Amino acid sequence: MISILVLHGPNLNLLGSREPSIYGAVTLSEIDARLAGLGEKQGVQVDSLQSNHEGALVDAIQSAVERHHGILINAAAYTHTSVAIRDAIAATKLPAVEVHLSNIHRREEFRHHSYLAPIVIGQICGFGANSYYLGFHALVTYLKEKQAERAVAL
Repeated sequence: MISILVLHGPNLNLLGSREPSIYGAVTLSEIDARLAGLGEKQGVQVDSLQSNHEGALVDAIQSAVERHHGILINAAAYTHTSVAIRDAIAATKLPAVEVHLSNIHRREEFRHHSYLAPIVIGQICGFGANSYYLGFHALVTYLKEKQAERAVAL
């Protein structure tokens, strides 16, 4: 069974009440529930973690190698500042998809740069909570294709 780790960075625990004009009215628990439901329908295990602490996210990424096949990550503000999170994802060699609720490229200049973009398989932004669901679908499709390629190679 495919297993995906979903990581949510700082302040995402405030979704639903934090700047709804930018981030929408959907709560983090609603996003996690929907991702779990999508996983159930597709036979994919989904584990989610939100942390406001960079080190906790790095620890989760490093531990993912033992339990997960891919990572769906919204690093939030750490997207633009954290070499540590970038290096952790690169070190695990796990396929990762970066997602953002807002279109980071249409916002303040400092949000345009992502430390994660060069090392993830793709980035989806600007679709609100749907960014997570689109990212999930993309990651699952990628992982299933890789599994099929490995099966054919055997």
